[in-house]
Amino acid sequence: MLRFLVRRSLGAVVILFLLSIVTFLLFFGMPRDPALLICGKTCNPQSLANIHHVLGLDKSIPEQYAIFLHNLFLGSNGFAQGPCPAPCFGYSYHTNDQVWATLMDRLPTTVSLTLGGAFFFLLIGLGTGLMAAWKRGTLIDKSATAGSMVLGSMQIYFLGPLALAVLVYQTHWFSKPAYNEFTANPITWFTGLIIPWLVLSTIFAAQYTRMARSSMIEQLQEEHVRTARAKGMSRRYVFFRYAWRGSLIPIVTIFGIDLGSLLGGAIITEYTFGLPGLGQLAVQSVFFSDLPLLLGVMLFSAAMILLFNIIVDAAYAFIDPRVRLS
Repeated sequence: MLRFLVRRSLGAVVILFLLSIVTFLLFFGMPRDPALLICGKTCNPQSLANIHHVLGLDKSIPEQYAIFLHNLFLGSNGFAQGPCPAPCFGYSYHTNDQVWATLMDRLPTTVSLTLGGAFFFLLIGLGTGLMAAWKRGTLIDKSATAGSMVLGSMQIYFLGPLALAVLVYQTHWFSKPAYNEFTANPITWFTGLIIPWLVLSTIFAAQYTRMARSSMIEQLQEEHVRTARAKGMSRRYVFFRYAWRGSLIPIVTIFGIDLGSLLGGAIITEYTFGLPGLGQLAVQSVFFSDLPLLLGVMLFSAAMILLFNIIVDAAYAFIDPRVRLS
């Protein structure tokens, strides 16, 4: 297990390194001069040259990337805005704030949205999917399948404003979504995120309902499950003791990818409800052409996806004893 985790971690580092090269070249090696984004419409040659010197854009692309890696792992004192401790992604073109500090400031909002939404869509999706598999062929099964197909075709930018209009502005059952620190007031933290959680879970729960149902039905056809039934074990015992664990493999795979992607920024959800998370930060960085900030968000998101892929691979051995990691 340890050898496997080390090998997968080294592979993830290599992938992240290659991704950083490609991303850096796309942003800073593109034909358009990044300094023009900062200089503005009233730019003159002297100001442009000064920006090139301050940002290190007067150096070659390999030199710029080497400086970027040095700053990332060792920090830098060469920025005009002041020292930038590691991990240093530089300073935002728009706000002049440190990129890493900005990411960490927005991260709690994204983590709260992701964990709460994941709890609800796993609870609803897996529960409904298992019930549909248990009652296969009945009205419950058909209703759950049809409902998941309908809800799965919905989009957050449609359900979000609809939920706000009905639950906030018309009935006043809930307050307007907002992020409040959990340590300051857990109740306001919960009430401020309940609508985004429910909307986010509605979309994802539909996917997990279909996946849990199909995976459980497939597991019920396996030889070891049929053998357990032939030995006289009850249907309930076989369902939860043998079929349940095997059906979790594809669900855990997709869940790891979804969780890593959401932690990298639930862009549509955060933008729809005005939550200051990494997703909204990514939109703002694109809007202002803030290349250092956009680069930081992308690499952080990629790191989250790679991290949860490793966690998912390691979890296989604990979920299904038939899986052997070599």
